[in-house]
Amino acid sequence: MRTRRSPLNGEPATYRWRPAPGELAVSAMRLEHDAEINGAFEAHSHDFPGIAYFRADGGIVRYGKKVRHVEAGDLFVIAPGDVMGRSDRDDLVGAQGWGVFFTADALGPDTPGAHLAWRTHPLLFPFVRGGAIGALRLKVPPPDRDGWTARIEALHDELTHRRDGYREAVSAHLVLLLVGVSRLAADVVGDLRENAEPLLAEVFDVIERRYREPLSLREVAAAVNISPGHLTSTVRKRTGRTVQEWITERRMVQARRLLTVTELTISDIGRQVGFPDAGYFARTFGKVHGMSPTRWRRVNVG
Repeated sequence: MRTRRSPLNGEPATYRWRPAPGELAVSAMRLEHDAEINGAFEAHSHDFPGIAYFRADGGIVRYGKKVRHVEAGDLFVIAPGDVMGRSDRDDLVGAQGWGVFFTADALGPDTPGAHLAWRTHPLLFPFVRGGAIGALRLKVPPPDRDGWTARIEALHDELTHRRDGYREAVSAHLVLLLVGVSRLAADVVGDLRENAEPLLAEVFDVIERRYREPLSLREVAAAVNISPGHLTSTVRKRTGRTVQEWITERRMVQARRLLTVTELTISDIGRQVGFPDAGYFARTFGKVHGMSPTRWRRVNVG
């Protein structure tokens, strides 16, 4: 069930997705002229992630304060909280696209590997960005475009006909789509520069290169040649998070990966992600995840 939270103080409306018991929280819809898209004709955001893929030139997408004429292969990664602009009814004239939306539990509680496939990108920018700079625009290479279309059409077919085993089929198609998103987003710094966010590009470049060592706000500010105060206010405004939160997030991404794919001790993992003090690492991990790294490994890896 999707509901709309009325905007407050001029803020965009937020659409929420609360699946009914037994409902599979995945949807696929065509993005074309006259398509019925929930909330499309007002500035809005969602509390769930999604993608919008266009296989050919045509149409307009509005996100944040940007207006983008769609080009073949455009893939817009929509994080929870990303503001999509108010659309006109003619925006999708000539568009040939698909939208896929889902909730985080759509992959099921027993598929930690699949869940990690899209959550452990080095900068977590595909779907976890703070919702302040609008959808991330990626480009699907020409040889892969027909495959993306076929994958989404197969997902839509499973959701429409609900044949035996459709839940497993939907999960498989979704996982492959999200792995594809993660691979395309590998050069997030380059995407930020393309989208006229050079300061953010430099900040995330510093974090990516140095998160394995002790790294403070002051050191990041020095690396990008601006004051700590200005850096703090700029990054918070653009991404909804502080520099320190992004450093921690990057470290937690790597920590989850190491907990999943290695048998390293908790102390060793902590040292590899910038926490020389094992106790501080465990406390930080627990604050972020609501459980200790040892328990997280047991729950998610078995």
